[in-house]
Amino acid sequence: MDKTVLEFLSTLKENNNRDWFNANKKWYEEARKEVAQFVDYLIPQIATFDPQVGNITSKDTLFRIYRDIRFSKDKTPYKSTMGSYMAAGGRKSQHAGYYLHIEPGASFLAGGAYGPPTEKLKMIRSEIYYNSDTFLDIINDKDFNKLFGGIEGSKLKRPPVGFPKEFEHVELLKFKDYTIFCKISDADLFKPNFPEKAVEIFKKMKPLNDFMNQAMELV
Repeated sequence: MDKTVLEFLSTLKENNNRDWFNANKKWYEEARKEVAQFVDYLIPQIATFDPQVGNITSKDTLFRIYRDIRFSKDKTPYKSTMGSYMAAGGRKSQHAGYYLHIEPGASFLAGGAYGPPTEKLKMIRSEIYYNSDTFLDIINDKDFNKLFGGIEGSKLKRPPVGFPKEFEHVELLKFKDYTIFCKISDADLFKPNFPEKAVEIFKKMKPLNDFMNQAMELV
């Protein structure tokens, strides 16, 4: 990936209006094409260890740059980020999958289940409750911890309804998202070996994704 993407996003953040964007549409298209090419490299690489991602392309996974401002106080029309969700069905999938986020100074790779529907969230919690040893083996793995540090996501203040509050690992049941993150520096994005490094990081996410997808009965 070259510097076109971050340079465009940085400049867009400072000029987030329709006139500037329309005048620089070609620059945007070049930056998006760069990201799409990278994603089209990643997908078949991920499929070698997780065939469940299926026969998708970058077009299926890339999020729109246009913001939905109907119910937002922030009326800037464009996102100053680019993202791709690589999972069965693409960006609208309910599957746990692999996410690429590009943002100047704040890029990252992520995995797990973000914002699962209520029914699916309950299924994940039940799987953790009944198979906590398996889940703990995944999240306490040395390499896993080194890369991701642990599960992140919004949490309930109290144990979820239907689960005993005295459960030893009840804190794990309070999550509303079961996500993991690996921060990527701007410098790392431009290193020649970053594509291979990204694939290896995504590969380390697979055990968690498998657990989530099996819990949600999506496999």
